[in-house]
Amino acid sequence: MQVWKDYQVTHKDRFLEELLELLRIPSVSADSSFSKDVKACAEAVKLRLQEAGAEKVEICPTAGHPIVYGEKIVDPALPTVLVYGHYDVQPADPLELWHSGPFEPVIKEEKIYARGSADDKGQFYMHVKAFETMAKTGTLPCNIKFMIEGEEEVGSANLGVFIRDNKEKLKADVVLISDTAMLSLENPSLDTGLRGLSYMEVEVTGPNRDLHSGVYGGAVANPATILCKMIASMHDENNHITIPGFYDKVQELTKEERAALNAAPFDEAEYKADLGVDELWGEKGYTTIERTGIRPTLEVNGIWGGYTGEGSKTVLPSKASAKISMRLVPNQDWKEISALFQAHFEKIAPKSVKVKVTTHHGGSPYVTPTDHIAFKAASEAIKSTFGKGPIPMRGGGSIPIVALFEKELGLKTILMGFGLDSDNLHSPNEKYGLANFYKGIETIPYFHKYFAEMSK
Repeated sequence: MQVWKDYQVTHKDRFLEELLELLRIPSVSADSSFSKDVKACAEAVKLRLQEAGAEKVEICPTAGHPIVYGEKIVDPALPTVLVYGHYDVQPADPLELWHSGPFEPVIKEEKIYARGSADDKGQFYMHVKAFETMAKTGTLPCNIKFMIEGEEEVGSANLGVFIRDNKEKLKADVVLISDTAMLSLENPSLDTGLRGLSYMEVEVTGPNRDLHSGVYGGAVANPATILCKMIASMHDENNHITIPGFYDKVQELTKEERAALNAAPFDEAEYKADLGVDELWGEKGYTTIERTGIRPTLEVNGIWGGYTGEGSKTVLPSKASAKISMRLVPNQDWKEISALFQAHFEKIAPKSVKVKVTTHHGGSPYVTPTDHIAFKAASEAIKSTFGKGPIPMRGGGSIPIVALFEKELGLKTILMGFGLDSDNLHSPNEKYGLANFYKGIETIPYFHKYFAEMSK
């Protein structure tokens, strides 16, 4: 609609400056030293929602970081869209690998470099500005509710409680999320599902103290060595995960479904060049697209033990630890997988060490039916602004709360992401394209328009 386009062009620079202000707030949920910044970011989100035209905007306390809620009810008889996003961000470490300050946003080559630019401040803020576009031009075709949380990056531990306690407040017809990626601006896509997650931490303990590696090396088991051997044993020669029962409930796709998934554009040479690797790795018998979308994985996210400071210290460490995540696919229950992992890890530990396994958090996989009117509305919205329909894809990441939306609220979720896989999410030099940011603001109002029309 021309009125939307005119408004967005007029306020384009302000939209960007407001996002940059949000990006300057180091809202790191995993580190308690940033708790004041997380709260300040919640206050900033509240203010922006109010300015955009939302009503009943409030900061809702939880046992952890707060949730920002806002709504605009045009007419109770109209359909309602619940927009979910998160204002918390990942830690910026390692800081020395950033080309510029992680919380000092820099625009370079038409991209915004800052922690949270793509995940998820830049993406949820598109919805705030799309909402403003409709509210200020008097063209809002449906009711909109916002729930922007501050704990997504640490597992959304308190969001489930909030949802169960506020079912009437959150009553809607569909959930809309932009916290995923599309193939490219040239080849837009829509995620039809997400993998689940099980996040574990393991600790291996050997001797009761650090030992001199010359005096005791070769006579006492080194926890770091044992840990590495245990982790390595969890994949076989075909890179198949060796935990008994791990694949028992994995939902296998048909040949036709796999063929449709692999019809998406994929340039392996470009993929390797972008990552700086000479060869790809993964489960034998599956393509890269399948490995990152429809197959479960087990990955080491961090490993430590012994002396890691400058110079040398010939020590045999008393302890070694690792953080391990498993991405899960439909029918895999994250609690069951966590239990299988723990039982297996304890079983393969040699008697020379003791092990401790901790489950941090997890979430279930999710699949969106492509015949749902909201998915069709999202497809039409993308077609309206991109000039072509989106390619259906399976997302490799996890948003643990999505399955809870369906369980507790009975709502389907539409994953309408505008980021790119190459945006360095969770890595140094996270970035988000200006074109992606503005394209999202342009496209989202069309989703609301088509969803309202199709709901009649």
